Amino acid sequence: MSLPKIDQPLFEMTIPSTQKKVKFRPFLVKEEKILLIAQQSDSDKDIIRAIKQVLNNCIVDDVNVDDLATFDLEYMFLKLRAKSVNNVVKLSYRDNEDDKVYDFEIDLDEIEVKKTEGVINKIKINDEVGIIMQYPSASITEELGEYESEVDLLMFFIKKCIAEIYDSESVYVVKEQTEEELDQFIDSLDVSTFEKIREFFEAMPRLYHTLTYTNEMGNERVIELTNLKDFFMWR
Repeated sequence: MSLPKIDQPLFEMTIPSTQKKVKFRPFLVKEEKILLIAQQSDSDKDIIRAIKQVLNNCIVDDVNVDDLATFDLEYMFLKLRAKSVNNVVKLSYRDNEDDKVYDFEIDLDEIEVKKTEGVINKIKINDEVGIIMQYPSASITEELGEYESEVDLLMFFIKKCIAEIYDSESVYVVKEQTEEELDQFIDSLDVSTFEKIREFFEAMPRLYHTLTYTNEMGNERVIELTNLKDFFMWR
């Protein structure tokens, strides 16, 4: 006699970068095992890979997780975790002024992606030449741990996030260019253009939530939560 099959509820969430609605089921014991094994490895790469695998398993619509923006990945995992385990997570922080530990509860259903108005992804270098930027995709997240230098990490992001380069005659798709050609092009940029690229990254949508409290010395404190690690709880 076959064991009974357990039907799972379906929920809906919106992909922040595209506003497309997708359906998903809660993650099950088999997905939690994937997360726990990744957690035990103590490797950021393993954890990111596990998160992508769990999202792939649980989203029932046709979505390629690697095509999502990095902030999509973080937001969607929080929403999945809220429906799968508990929408409330408990966090503790030690205040560096009075050395006391403060406890907080966060409702993951209330967490949204903070977007900056007027973000410009088309950056003019001069009257004829410019670049079109794109948000970093989830496909690059596993590579981030390979860069220890902040400069190397920034250069990696720039190369991955320039979608196109154009001039008065043509549009050049960056992924069709060689690594050497792209390095030479970036090295030839003027400082003003480089700063505009940095501004694009600084204005990129991100998870955002603040915790406020008053410590024992009477000072108001604010903690900003801006990425998945700030919220992350396995259980």
